[in-house]
Amino acid sequence: MSSVPPSEAAYDRMRMRQWSRGRARSAGIDRRDLLRLVAAASVAAPLVPGAAAPARAAAGTLAGVVKPLPPELFTVRGTNAETRFEALRGTGLLTPADRFFVRNHTATPRIDAADWTLTVWGSGLAGGPVDFTYDALRALPSVTRTAFVECAGNGRSYFASQQGGQVSGTAWTLGAIGAARWRGVRLADVLRAAGIAREAVDVLPRGLDSEVVSDGTNLGRVRRPLPVAKALDDVLLAYEMNGEPLPPDHGYPVRLIVPSWVGIANIKWVGDIEVSAEPLLTPWNTGLYRLFGDGHPPEGSAPLSRQTLKSAFELAPGATFAAGRGHLLTGRSWSGGAPVRSVEVSTDGGARWRPARLRDTPRSGSWVRWSADWVPRDPGPAVLLARATDRKGRTQPTTTAHNTQGYLFDAVVRHPVTVV
Repeated sequence: MSSVPPSEAAYDRMRMRQWSRGRARSAGIDRRDLLRLVAAASVAAPLVPGAAAPARAAAGTLAGVVKPLPPELFTVRGTNAETRFEALRGTGLLTPADRFFVRNHTATPRIDAADWTLTVWGSGLAGGPVDFTYDALRALPSVTRTAFVECAGNGRSYFASQQGGQVSGTAWTLGAIGAARWRGVRLADVLRAAGIAREAVDVLPRGLDSEVVSDGTNLGRVRRPLPVAKALDDVLLAYEMNGEPLPPDHGYPVRLIVPSWVGIANIKWVGDIEVSAEPLLTPWNTGLYRLFGDGHPPEGSAPLSRQTLKSAFELAPGATFAAGRGHLLTGRSWSGGAPVRSVEVSTDGGARWRPARLRDTPRSGSWVRWSADWVPRDPGPAVLLARATDRKGRTQPTTTAHNTQGYLFDAVVRHPVTVV
């Protein structure tokens, strides 16, 4: 490890050069399969609608997901469940576990913590593999951090519905996000206890869920490398969520929390961590979780890291409001780049904007709740808009540059309602 680690941007540029020149190692998958995955990623395909879900075992449940998924709280999308934003109204800053979104590549595994062991291994260690039991991990100094976890494709459906573009993937609206208070141990403490060496460059956590098969190719278990600089910074190996042990669907017994980074970095059900002295490639940082399409290199952008800027109303689409009466509009805004500085709302489709009241102290890696009063005058359809600005001066744009897989949608979302 160097005394001055590279910035995230420098790391990404370096990895892009190594990837394009074939100087990074494919971890657990043939390089030819990775190249086929990259080629497929450059072509947009139809979105996967919520109707394309596996058979449900009973009303309000989904095969492969442990917790109930009542329709008033969730929209089922394939193997996933999106939180209905109106279900967050009145829940406080933290998302209750019973309404935290579920992103599964396969199915939630059932793991007994008494039988679980975390193995840290690889060429980036000074010695051989080191094992940590659940009790040994919990015996290390703990930290608690409030952070949101958000799928990189959150908002994907708006590429089509608002911008008329075709993208592939799950048709999320804005509910593929949740914020919780996570308790665990610093990944840095575990890596140092395992004997991380100066030569280490990548840290690769791998989940214990089933192997992922896509178009006939076995991609292996979900895994995505972190640069050493990030792994030694603010990453947690979390074992509690909102003061309780992690629920099965959210990573029990142990998961990664990588504040402000795209959801795929927050590996659930961690079973082993490879520490490597050479760059590592997996499907989740080559053909997946890069930006492809016009305006991007043929091999894609740098692997996605930080999340972008978004706002959402705590309100069902098509909600009705009585004309001539006062209403309180509420919502949430968040940014992976910096704390949210301000939020504006428009109740006339964007013709006029006014500031919303922030209800929380803005903090890095978390969201803020906000509210605004509205007295609609005339019956008929209306469009509500919300846009945030963060402390780096970035404001949500009107449109988002297209990419074939529909990642990082950050434009202002149009929220239709009806005044009666």
